[in-house]
Amino acid sequence: MVKSFNDKKEEAIIHFFRKNMGRRVFMLTEAFPFMFIGKIKSIVEDMVVLDVETTSVPALEGKEWTVHLHSIEVFYIETGTGAKIPRLKDS
Repeated sequence: MVKSFNDKKEEAIIHFFRKNMGRRVFMLTEAFPFMFIGKIKSIVEDMVVLDVETTSVPALEGKEWTVHLHSIEVFYIETGTGAKIPRLKDS
């Protein structure tokens, strides 16, 4: 069976997230709370499990969130070769 373009794209994104587990990620989603900054904890099928440090709603921070891959509109993962994601909270 030949895989569709969308299937190949999904596999590549899952692989990229899995390869970068433990790194910080910035993501914008189509659904509330819309923005997450945190560490990639694990990948479960097509879901990304995050230890969230910052969201657009402070009451939802400091928790584990599971985000469906298809709801992610934009993401950036710190890989050590590009810009760092800013820390938006005072220590």
